[in-house]
Parts: sequence; C-alpha cells; structure tokens
Amino acid sequence: MHTPLFSLSRRALVAAGTALLASATCVSAAFAADAFPSKPVMLVVPFPPGGPTDAMARTLAAEMTTRLGQPMVVENRAGAGGNIGADYVARAEADGHTLLFGTSGPLAINSSLYSKITYDPGKSFAPVIQVGHLPNILVVNPSLPVKNVKELVAYAKANPGKLSYASSGNGASSHLAGVLFNSVAGTDIQHVPYKGTGPALNDLLGGQVGMTFTDILTALPYVKAGKLRALGVATATRSQALPDVPTIAEQGYKGYDVSVFFGIVAPAGMPADRIAKLNGAFVEVLASPKVKALFAAQGLEPAPDSSPAQLARFITSETAKWKGVVAQSGARLD
Repeated sequence: MHTPLFSLSRRALVAAGTALLASATCVSAAFAADAFPSKPVMLVVPFPPGGPTDAMARTLAAEMTTRLGQPMVVENRAGAGGNIGADYVARAEADGHTLLFGTSGPLAINSSLYSKITYDPGKSFAPVIQVGHLPNILVVNPSLPVKNVKELVAYAKANPGKLSYASSGNGASSHLAGVLFNSVAGTDIQHVPYKGTGPALNDLLGGQVGMTFTDILTALPYVKAGKLRALGVATATRSQALPDVPTIAEQGYKGYDVSVFFGIVAPAGMPADRIAKLNGAFVEVLASPKVKALFAAQGLEPAPDSSPAQLARFITSETAKWKGVVAQSGARLD
C-alpha cells in the first residue's frame, strides 16, 4: 500500500513548522537573555542622600547607564542602620533590576547588633561585586600629649578613666572600632556616644573628648588643617590618602583592621549570567580613570578581587568578626 503524496507533503510541512518554531523559541530565549537589562536598574542606597555612600553610588550609576543601555537609578531607602533598604532588596524580584549598594552595617554588623532583623546577609543576597573600602583612622585632639599609638596606649594606662573616645552612636562602626582597640591594646578608654558624626567631631575639636575612630574622608580636612592629629590608619595597609601615616597594626597591634566596606548585592536566586553581566560592567566602570580618580579623592581603597565569590567570602568573614565585637560591646538595638 502506498502513502499518498499529499499525506507525505503535509507531514513534511508539519515537521518543518515544528522545527522552525523550536528554533524561533531558542532564538527568542537567547535574545531575552542578551537583552538584560530590559528596564531601568534600581540601585538602592540604604542611607539618606548626601553621604559618602550615596555619592559613590551615584558616581557608579551614572557610568553604568552608558554600559548597560538602560538607566541605573539611585533610590535612597534609609532607616534602621541600613536594614530598611537591605530588606527591600532582599524581598525584590531576583531578576537583576534591583540591587543594593551595601556597607559593613547591613551586610555584616547589623545581623548581630539588631534584635529584629528580617534578612540574612549571607543567605538573602547574591553577591555581585566588592567595590572597595573606606579606611577608618584614629585621630586625637592635638592637645593630647601623644604622637603615636604606643604613646596613646601608655597614656591611657597611666591615666585610667581619664581618656574617652567619641562615636557617632551605640553600635556604629566608630563605637565598635574602639571596643576592638581596647581589646587588642589592653586599655579601658571610655566610650562617649553621640547622635551622629557631626556632634562627635565638634566635641573632639573642642577638647571635650580626646579621640575618635572615623572614616578617612571625614577626618582628612581636619588632619591637613592641623586641627586633628592622625595616629594610625585602622586597616591592614596604609591609605593612599595619607601614605605617611602608619597603620595601627604596624605599630604593634597586628590584626587590627577596621574599615567600612562597600559591596553590591542582588536578591538571592538571581541568574548567574545576569550576575556575570553586571559584574563585568562594574569592573569596567571601576577601572575607568574617571571613577578611579573620583574614588581616590574620597579615600576609597579598591578591592583586590572583584569576583562575586570574593565578596561572598568577605561578607562571611566580616560577619563572624563583628559578631564577637558586638557581643563584647554589649550593644543591642531594636
């Protein structure tokens, strides 16, 4: 029995149509993947406008827009030490269109500091890139009769209860830096919390407190003007902004490393190809002479490794480090 020619032609047409549809579907899927981002990308800053974190995020967003083909828009969602913005991103759709410009607080410290926190920095996010870190620096009022860290420690031990350090508030990086310093130096320098960096610096400049640990961007103008004396950089390596100031570790306190780090993360579950695309674009931006110069002027030290895996490891290690320091400080926030 012979199959009619019409039947063969019809089957051939159906098969060809199915193959064509499958091919078109593959092309469409590939195009959709390549088309990311398909709409503006939101870069959430979990702090108010105007600070160093906000300024860095806006610098990156402006440059990323030209590389992604879609606008990158900075949105400030401040509150609870960065937790509100971090929670917003953790709950967002994991499609790469919502990112967090996070810092040490929401990405490492707050999980130990706050009694009520709705996300896990190690599980709620997909790391994209570590941008760098802003070194903290130990500065004193020039009236204090010390010129380096060893002299400061000797003075504190010889005058128990007399020396105090200012911070921008309980649980802040400037507070915990002092807790860690007391631990490694064997001192008992008293903590005086303020409502913000501004009031703390005002009293330090006025001599009401003797010292503070603050970020280098804030301290630099006062150090250069001779209104504050820099005793040591609180990171493992010297700062490019103050290359003549030795680190605290160099002066006999190995392992002392306190800085504010900056990292960009996305909601957990984001596709790997989208992470790779964003990471590659950020790497290009951070390597551009324009951005490098702007960030260097702000005292930012670049990250030695820009891979997502490195940021994941760093968040894990920083979270563990600050958990112990927070416990030692006794600080606890609602």
